[in-house]
Amino acid sequence: MRSKLSAWDRSVFQRVAERHWPGGDRVLPALSHSANHGVLWFAVAAGAAVAGRRPARRAALRGMASLAVASATVNTIGKRSVRRSRPLQDAVPLVRRLSRQPFTTSFPSGHSASAVAFTTGVMLENRSWGLALAPLAAAVCFSRVYTGVHYPGDVVAGALLGAGAAFAVRGVAPTRSQLAPPARPRADAPALPGGRGLVVVANGGSGQRAAAAARPDPVELLRSALPHAEIVSWGGDADETRRPLSAALEEAAARAAELGGALGVHGGDGTVNAAAGAALRHGLPLAVLPGGTHNHFAYDLGIESVADACRAMEAGEAVAVDVTRFGRNGCFLNTFSLGAYPELVRVRERWAPRIGTWPAGLLAAVHILRTARPVRLRVDGRERRLWMLFAGNCTYHGLGLAPVRRHDLADGVLDVRLVHGGRLARTRLLAAALTGGLRHSPVLRTARVRKLHIGAVGQGTHLAYDGEVAPAPEELTLTKVNEALVVYRVPDE
Repeated sequence: MRSKLSAWDRSVFQRVAERHWPGGDRVLPALSHSANHGVLWFAVAAGAAVAGRRPARRAALRGMASLAVASATVNTIGKRSVRRSRPLQDAVPLVRRLSRQPFTTSFPSGHSASAVAFTTGVMLENRSWGLALAPLAAAVCFSRVYTGVHYPGDVVAGALLGAGAAFAVRGVAPTRSQLAPPARPRADAPALPGGRGLVVVANGGSGQRAAAAARPDPVELLRSALPHAEIVSWGGDADETRRPLSAALEEAAARAAELGGALGVHGGDGTVNAAAGAALRHGLPLAVLPGGTHNHFAYDLGIESVADACRAMEAGEAVAVDVTRFGRNGCFLNTFSLGAYPELVRVRERWAPRIGTWPAGLLAAVHILRTARPVRLRVDGRERRLWMLFAGNCTYHGLGLAPVRRHDLADGVLDVRLVHGGRLARTRLLAAALTGGLRHSPVLRTARVRKLHIGAVGQGTHLAYDGEVAPAPEELTLTKVNEALVVYRVPDE
């Protein structure tokens, strides 16, 4: 059996070498070279991370993790377990041969393992993107036989190993579709086929200007997806009404109440925050259509696109979520903070229009780390000197100061994290983060509470809530309101 497989392998290799493939002599050797050390896939992942939104970045990260596992397996086990010599290239035309020949053993093909691992990893996160990458991965695999550096069997074995690596990564880190829906109480909300009964306020100014300019017109997008909805355009360069967003949302909410439907909002987290207030005042369910830079609240609902929101409204699938109130009229759905983070947001928003969101965020973090000073606050009656006070609406999962995702938007608690401003606090906090001991660092304190009182706030201090920055009052109380807001969410599969 083994001899038959070997004979088949050599026969197919010989046929590929002897056949003329139009255009292959120019394209395939260059493609094979570009995939050396995973450079091609690193470039694809970097492009997705820079140009795409969170779903694209998540798919790119899964693809790179799968590639890393496949590459490590090939180099530590595969190449050493079967020491197969490279094919003789006598029959391979000189024009096809690589300028620099590999010196490792032939079995399995590392290039094929990396290509299939990356593509399968992306496909497990997003089927459409994975299918789009499949022809490129197949071309890389074929190029290894075409250039004469691998037998077909090496490529098949590498591809199988790469696919296995992607599924192994999924076993450790489940994809979003595998995770059970968060434990939120279901709520009654009308089904809105085609958006009938829905009044949507579309904030054309949401997100960074460069990203907004590259996106399609939100009004046209919404009209196509929701033909029966009433759409109100607000913000953006074409808006000449100059009325406040709050006024547009109040009018839309009043109209939705007349129709017996729901209030919709297309924008980022700050816009969703404002819409939530209007929906609460009018007793309406809220439909969130992601259209901002980060869209944290929408993603925690499982809504990553307008299409997802449309599916939820079509099915009338809704849940009740917690809201945290503060000050006289303020509320937040995601996070609240005092100290260094509001300053970071202010600096980032000032620089982002010129250099982009990601570079601005990185440079702002470096700037704040160098220049920020602790703030003095009274937290639940106790005087504290803090670098930052963070409060999440419901429990966030993540390491220390890196809240990532909530699995429950109605757990009834505030996720409070305090970073103390003592001696060498920044250095100690950074060292704890780098060594994985952040949860046990004396610099960081965490608590789960239902109410938090903050006093003695210095003049000129700013607070941040749901991505917005505002001057902080001298005193304020954060209070949980359980299951206060009804929102549409993606229906269970």
